[in-house]
Amino acid sequence: MLIVENLSVHYGVIQALHEVSLEINAGEIVTLIGSNGAGKTTTLGALSGLLKPSSGKISFQNRDLLGIAPHLRVPAGLVQVPEGRRIFPTMSVAENLDLGAYTRTDKAEIARDLDEVFALFPRLAERKIQAAGTMSGGEQQMLAVGRALMSRPQLLLLDEPSLGLAPILVKEIFAVVKRIRERGVTVLLVEQNAHLALEIADRAYVLETGHIVMSGAAKQIAGDPRVKAAYLGA
Repeated sequence: MLIVENLSVHYGVIQALHEVSLEINAGEIVTLIGSNGAGKTTTLGALSGLLKPSSGKISFQNRDLLGIAPHLRVPAGLVQVPEGRRIFPTMSVAENLDLGAYTRTDKAEIARDLDEVFALFPRLAERKIQAAGTMSGGEQQMLAVGRALMSRPQLLLLDEPSLGLAPILVKEIFAVVKRIRERGVTVLLVEQNAHLALEIADRAYVLETGHIVMSGAAKQIAGDPRVKAAYLGA
């Protein structure tokens, strides 16, 4: 579904990514783990078009993604849930979800997808007329994910979905990620909580200072002594 080859990204003279290569197959949950500053968010920014790579190739569904403008990547099926949620705080929950379907015109299917989002996140249904900015952090994260799902993504990019959430809500969000995959959506998960990320993922990549230093089955990565020492507190 997604093939990234030798992707490099610079911020001025600073190189943030060094020839990163990765692959995501349809139906997978793939996680990208690493410490702060490793380049995880930069990778997602390049995939979604918010950052322009200095070199490399990105192919999505056999199309050159670098030839697609950022605002056209959403209707093409690639949707990002950004770090920090970025919901519209003064708008209602329902209005935020409506904006997720902004690029669509299939009203009947939009209504059906809205029902599915409410089934996935019952609290959003209870608060649909409430201003989004007045909700808790966990509820806002649910809204950010729900808004992305309203775009009908084929590949969902999740950037630090557990950031700032209480442990019980973190587990809830990760359970939802598994349910999203069960609904046919492929997921690329960027997450500092390596333990939970590796628990739900099929495969994993480890990113350090802009380099992919390890990749493989998530269980294999979780069992590696270097990963245990660096990311799992062992």
